[in-house]
Amino acid sequence: MTANVVDRPVSASAGQTTGFRAVVRRVRRDRWAVAAAVVIAVFVVVAIAAPLIAAVTGRDPYRYDVDALNDFGAPRGAAGGVSGEHWFGVEPLTGRDLFAIVTYGARTSLGIGLAATAMSIVIGVLVGVTTGFLGGWYDRVLSRVVDVIFGFPSLVFMIALTAVVPTSFPKPLLVVLVIGFFGWPSVARVVRGQTLSLVSRNYVVASTAMGAGRWHVIRKQLLPNLAATITVYATISIPSMIGAEAALSFLAVGVNPPTPSWGRSIGDAIGWVQTDPMYLVFPGAALFLITLAFNVLGDALRDALDPRGADR
Repeated sequence: MTANVVDRPVSASAGQTTGFRAVVRRVRRDRWAVAAAVVIAVFVVVAIAAPLIAAVTGRDPYRYDVDALNDFGAPRGAAGGVSGEHWFGVEPLTGRDLFAIVTYGARTSLGIGLAATAMSIVIGVLVGVTTGFLGGWYDRVLSRVVDVIFGFPSLVFMIALTAVVPTSFPKPLLVVLVIGFFGWPSVARVVRGQTLSLVSRNYVVASTAMGAGRWHVIRKQLLPNLAATITVYATISIPSMIGAEAALSFLAVGVNPPTPSWGRSIGDAIGWVQTDPMYLVFPGAALFLITLAFNVLGDALRDALDPRGADR
């Protein structure tokens, strides 16, 4: 009797609704998680509404303003050229408005980070759940593939791939494909381990014994019970994907200029730190805040979805 209660599968209707509401209720009790969710929501709104913000404020990230620079190419005035006209200052050498660059940079970083996370999660979950459930030679082959990819120096291969692909290929799409490709093996390993712990449960064994097809068991029994793990892993993967895009842009192999990117702005600012460090502050702060917010929210979701922490 106890085993049946423990091994009961996740319900696809009212049970999941109740569980979802309970998770939201527990997350809302965490003030840091709520603050992180607000920060993420603000960045998402800014990224989506970047063209509208540019139209309202009159700040275009592609407009060069040499009048905002001195004879040496540095911003006029203190604090990187911060003024009523340029709220965050201007970019050295080009005079582009840094507020517009940070605003549009949110589209680049969040768009690539979320797309790469979605790609890695889809591939990783598909590989992880099928290898854990089907086993046999299929599991052995794909497990070795995962081990091989883990052995690659991923950053070196990312740089090489983004450098050798023809310039006609859309660079944002290429960055998404490269980052997502090197991100799925870790997802597959976690999901495979969780799947191996589920396949021996009574409801999975019973479904198989009653003649349920493999894909039916995967869709109806395994994936609903893996949803919590997948949700948490996706949330904590987004910061690493955003950081990977920033690293590639920092190394000048990310999106092509003049497309705004926090990573490239940080990389360009390194050469001006001794002259005026303010150019580094705003894109660095934006990258720090969004990665911190996703990490805090991911930790809160992990705690809220932990059955042992439900009554805390």
